[in-house]
Parts: sequence; structure tokens; C-alpha cells
Amino acid sequence: MKKLISLPSLLAAGALGLGMAAASAQELKIGYVNSEKVLRESNAAKAAQSKLEAEFSKREKELQEVASRLKAASDKLEKDAPTLPEGERVRRQRELVEQDREFQRKRREFQEDLNQRKNEELSAVVERANRVIKQVFEGEKYDLILQEAVFASPKVDITDKVIKALNAAPVPK
Repeated sequence: MKKLISLPSLLAAGALGLGMAAASAQELKIGYVNSEKVLRESNAAKAAQSKLEAEFSKREKELQEVASRLKAASDKLEKDAPTLPEGERVRRQRELVEQDREFQRKRREFQEDLNQRKNEELSAVVERANRVIKQVFEGEKYDLILQEAVFASPKVDITDKVIKALNAAPVPK
């Protein structure tokens, strides 16, 4: 014999299931960390940026000076070209092309070195931030902490708490 389930009992069972799901969801402690904000606003990230600027500012200034000299030489050649003998004009053009090629090589090397150092410094900051996030996770008994989310409510956003804890820790030299 088949037993039929009535609509009121089905609704009651559904409501009970939803109630249990809501109760278990209320027990979950979830946090969200905006990684970009941590990498922008923490003292560790600012210290890394300052370190990079100090490390690369001299080379950057030298490259800017070379670029200015190349531009001045190019402008002078353009101005003098109509009055120069053919051989002299061709020789100066070749020199400029060679100097520009050398400048482009140095600029590429500079950019590669800068990118590599940025990655190293950012990696160190991310590693420290992840340790702090883990400490918050364990200390405050979170069930889940997310770093990527499409939307996050301010009540689960613990970014400022992470930045504060990260800033409290000494920055390694």
C-alpha cells in the first residue's frame, strides 16, 4: 500500500529543512579579505614600495637623461640634415639608431629587473599577510576566510583587521 504525503506535511518538512539550514548557516563564521587593499594600504606594502623606489630611482633617472640626450641629438640632426653632406647625415643617423637600440636594451633590462624585484617584494608581503590571515582565522575561530569574492558584505569584511594586525607586526629589513 502506498502512503501519500499531504501538501501540509511536505511544506512542514521543507520549512523544517530550511530552518535547520539557516541554523547551521548562522553557526558558520565567514570572513573576507580584500587582498588589493592589503597590498595598497599596509605598512609592509608601503615599505616594499619605498625600498623599490630607492633601489631603482638612480637607474631610472639615468635612463631619463639618456632619453633626453637622444631626443636632443635627434632634433639637432633633423634641424641640420638639409645642410649636412650626405655622408655625414647618414653617419649621424646610424649613430642615433645605434644609440637608440642601446637605450631600448637598457630600458628593457631595467623594466625586467624592476618587475622581478616587485614580484619578490610583493611575494614577501603576501606571505606575511597570509600568515596574519591564518592567525586571525585560528584566533577568532573562523570557518572560512575568502580573498576573492564578487560581492562581500561589510559585516564579513575583515580587511582592516588584517591590515591592523599586519601593521602591528615588525617589518623585516
